[in-house]
Amino acid sequence: MDQRELKKLVQLMNDNGLIELEIEREGERLHLRKAEPAGTNMPMMAMPMAGGHMMPMAPAAPASAEAEAEAEAEAVPDPSLKEIRSPMVGTFYRRPSPDSDPFVDTGDSIDDETVVCIVEAMKVNNEIKAELDGEIVEVLVEDGHPVEFDQPLFRVRV
Repeated sequence: MDQRELKKLVQLMNDNGLIELEIEREGERLHLRKAEPAGTNMPMMAMPMAGGHMMPMAPAAPASAEAEAEAEAEAVPDPSLKEIRSPMVGTFYRRPSPDSDPFVDTGDSIDDETVVCIVEAMKVNNEIKAELDGEIVEVLVEDGHPVEFDQPLFRVRV
């Protein structure tokens, strides 16, 4: 499964308020689960999938207009800055190996095919591509630290 397919599945989860998704096809099995916000004990529902399987689903928590406005203000205030976000939960690595130089550093120019880091998930090293053109302005995660799904990894001036 490539990164684009994975992003589509994550978007499906976001669009439908899903916190967990499990898919099995052609001998491959994929299990995605979002971290639950602290103190969340919402009742679970099930959504039917193709093949008669059920997929767990939690209803989206209602958000206040004030909280949404605050989150937007904190997002990315400068319109020329974009973020490269983690497509999965895992461990963030800036280098292909401990004795190598980082894939990218602050001030580096990148294009959409530039590999910017690795996110290791379930013992698999997944190369993360920039998917945009620009200049790395800020590295937001330290090497070897865990990352969550959709967590900002880099800020890029486009």
